[in-house]
Amino acid sequence: MSKRCSYSLRKRLFWRLLAVQSVVLILVMIVLISVGKISEFRSTEGTIEILRQAVFRQPTGELSLRETEDLRQLRKEAPDLWYTIRDMQGHVLTEGRIPEEYAAIGNTLDHIGQAKFGSNLGDHDRPAARMMWIATDWGQVQFLTGTDGPNSSTSILLKLSLVLAKIVIPIVAVMALGALIATPLVVRRSLVGIDQAALQADTIDIDQRGGRLSENDIPEEIAPLVHAVNRALGRLDEGYERQERFLTDAAHELRTPIAILNTRIGSLPHSSIKTDLLEDAARLAVLTEQMLDLQRLKQGKVQFCNVDLGQLARKVIIEMAPLAFAAGYTVQFDVDGAGEIEGDPLALQRALMNILQNAINHGGRKGIISLTSGCNWIEVKDEGPGIPADMRERIFEPFFKRHHDGRGAGLGLNLVRDILRMHGGEVTIDNRSPGAVCRLSFPPDKTADADTPPRLVTA
Repeated sequence: MSKRCSYSLRKRLFWRLLAVQSVVLILVMIVLISVGKISEFRSTEGTIEILRQAVFRQPTGELSLRETEDLRQLRKEAPDLWYTIRDMQGHVLTEGRIPEEYAAIGNTLDHIGQAKFGSNLGDHDRPAARMMWIATDWGQVQFLTGTDGPNSSTSILLKLSLVLAKIVIPIVAVMALGALIATPLVVRRSLVGIDQAALQADTIDIDQRGGRLSENDIPEEIAPLVHAVNRALGRLDEGYERQERFLTDAAHELRTPIAILNTRIGSLPHSSIKTDLLEDAARLAVLTEQMLDLQRLKQGKVQFCNVDLGQLARKVIIEMAPLAFAAGYTVQFDVDGAGEIEGDPLALQRALMNILQNAINHGGRKGIISLTSGCNWIEVKDEGPGIPADMRERIFEPFFKRHHDGRGAGLGLNLVRDILRMHGGEVTIDNRSPGAVCRLSFPPDKTADADTPPRLVTA
């Protein structure tokens, strides 16, 4: 058997929704970065960094630039390169055409570490520029430029890290919180119909057929499964009905051959073979009647009236006593204290016959089988080995047999329990040394006289 694998739809939907949102956000950020909306690959800071690496002080104190590879590449990529480099001693190094807005700045910004320049709202267009003081081994140097140069990888990664920490992670956190709150609500509302269908499925039983799962409020994705289950339930109902019709027809057809068989066995001379044949034929007759009783009870064909428990017991003992005698038992019978109850005579007769048949089959084929009755109960006792404690509940299950090679179909006691429940009573089986005792108890009749102790008469 394969291992059961289940998962939470809420958790799976939450994580997948969060993953999709995160991927979309990352793709958007990549597009924005690639077009320079978040982190520019070229900026004035890149130019200043190239100039910082190239500048040096000559022995005379003048500022000069080395011809580094980065500087040559910058001049090639930006023909309009301009900059101003000056130190605190007033040495100045310039290149390119300095915009007039920045040509006369001089030492005006010596007290400012860095600044960005551009046009304000309402001003005339002014070229952007960047000013920055940088400490070197030979003193502070001021760089001023408006030319964009390539940023270093370290600078780009730093900016992307800041974007990740300040924008991406907070957005993902907000989306996760929203998904965590919204997903259970959406799933719960979407699966209301499935919860109802599950409750309906729990009520479907062999005794309550015809039930179907509700298709209201079922998501389209789950609807095919519900339709398939309903069609399967329909096929099961049809198959069960065909089986019941077959069993009923078979039981009716068996009645006549069994009656003829009993007649022919009765004409045989007395012998142990005749006794065995009578017992086998009786079991066939009981099994046939049990099948018919099951169908009659399921169809609700019962008629309640006043039933005298004493007369019921006499009728059953007259019919079952020959089988008990032939099996080697002595029969004791006392119904002096029997009362009346409301019930179906035929069903109650079948229940008592099944109890006696069970005592005959499992009583050890020796000793006494006694039948006694009170105002609202009937009791059958044998002197057999009794019933193991672990089987006292299971013996009422349909088709359960105490021995795999035992006789009978295992329907008798189950039928007895169903009949007693139909009458509002109960059947109990306990061990008494020796043997077992089975009691059929019915609701008390308020008009009945007090119960009298039983007086046993040996038959």
